[in-house]
Amino acid sequence: MAEQKNNAAPQEQNLSQLLQIRRDKLTELQQGGNDPFQITKYEVDNDSANIKANFDALEGKKVSLAGRLMSKRGMGKVSFCDLQDKSGRIQLYARKDDMDEEEYNRFKKYDIGDIVGVQGEVFRTQRGEMSVRAEHVTLLSKSLLPLPEKFHGLTNTELRYRQRYVDLIVNPEVKRNFIIRSQFIKHVRNFMDNRGFMEVETPVLNTISGGATARPFITHHNSLDIDMYMRIATELPLKRLIVGGMDRVYEIGRIFRSEGMDPKHNPEFTTVELYEAYADFNDMMDLFEELLSSAAKEILGTYQVQWQGEDIDLTPGWPRMPMHEAVKKYCGIDFMAITSDEEAVAAAKSIGVELPETADKTWGNALYECFDQKVEEKLIQPTFITMHPVDVSPLAKRSPSDPRLTERFELFICHSEMGNAFSELNDPIDQRRRFQKQVELRDKGDDEAGMMDEDFLTALEYGMPPTGGLGIGIDRCVMLLTNSDSIREVILFPTMKPLD
Repeated sequence: MAEQKNNAAPQEQNLSQLLQIRRDKLTELQQGGNDPFQITKYEVDNDSANIKANFDALEGKKVSLAGRLMSKRGMGKVSFCDLQDKSGRIQLYARKDDMDEEEYNRFKKYDIGDIVGVQGEVFRTQRGEMSVRAEHVTLLSKSLLPLPEKFHGLTNTELRYRQRYVDLIVNPEVKRNFIIRSQFIKHVRNFMDNRGFMEVETPVLNTISGGATARPFITHHNSLDIDMYMRIATELPLKRLIVGGMDRVYEIGRIFRSEGMDPKHNPEFTTVELYEAYADFNDMMDLFEELLSSAAKEILGTYQVQWQGEDIDLTPGWPRMPMHEAVKKYCGIDFMAITSDEEAVAAAKSIGVELPETADKTWGNALYECFDQKVEEKLIQPTFITMHPVDVSPLAKRSPSDPRLTERFELFICHSEMGNAFSELNDPIDQRRRFQKQVELRDKGDDEAGMMDEDFLTALEYGMPPTGGLGIGIDRCVMLLTNSDSIREVILFPTMKPLD
């Protein structure tokens, strides 16, 4: 350890010297009346991508652009720099004879990372590179920390997520993920609006945790002196609006769940939930398939994408398979031929599936755990898994053909759940029984189980029409469209454990 400290000391000393040099440069500028932090505005009429795309029309014309200096070459009467702005990079050519001498001397002292405004003429160098011949360079912000030379790579993944601002500077290709994310959310809004849905907003803070099975974050409202829960779903407030006569509603918003973090999970994530009166889960399947496939076609120009090393075909016409058929296909157990809970649990154990301690030992839970533990990992191409057991679907309507099952589906792509939908339960008596079952599970120690929501039951007693509901994970869909293996690659500021 002593040797490591000795090796580190010169590096720390060198960094300290670099930091001091930059601060000394700032002090010199300020004392000379050129404090960059006093500049409040800079007129920009162009950017690097537009100059390159329209070079023939702009050649020989004056432009004004701004960005960050990413490299500097030459220290005499001529300097070359790479300027990075919102759209890319372009070369700057600065010659002492073309600029005010005092301004050029200041420019020579600017550091990589400094943000500058440039006025000059568009031209092509002798080597043929499209460039801007600088006539005026104005320092707009002094970078007091040097940019890292090598920021990308597995060893720096944690640092990239913690300092996304540096990640975006040094690795501009990272921005593509977030451009696609923005395009996807815009696509979702247009898709829903064009189908007569209305976007609404519902509370993030609630006195009851409901709408999903997940452990909530708990906070405290000081004025009311009550604990409140950050929402784990937007489902119950949105269905209240269906009761109120708003027949097609959706909400895009943050959801908060106090659960583990892994490549597919972040404690706060984004969903779109939508509800349509007089529709069922089959309509939701049609809608989801059209929404996601059209997004790929519109944003990427193709139905063919790669994700997690797999070639995924998003061409519409995705298979729809009841959960019990999927278990039969991949595990060889025909749950529809099993009539007792004991036999179902034994069948699950025979293939190495154990039910959670908090789960009741029922036919439905045995079926679900067989799917969850043995089948989900085998689903690569887009597949709708339908008819979930009522035991794990407290808000879904029972199947008229088999009361043990519900009209519910989940979409799986590359063994990842992309969305969840029901023919919504609108029977207040049945809903109360299911809420009560959730309360019993919570009393047994299942902190992901739901709570009794008396106000929602009151809403149902006024009457909710037959309704189809769908929840889609925005982050997972963006992971698919960007071929990202980790949810942290598509969330600008993922949750991170403090360094201390």
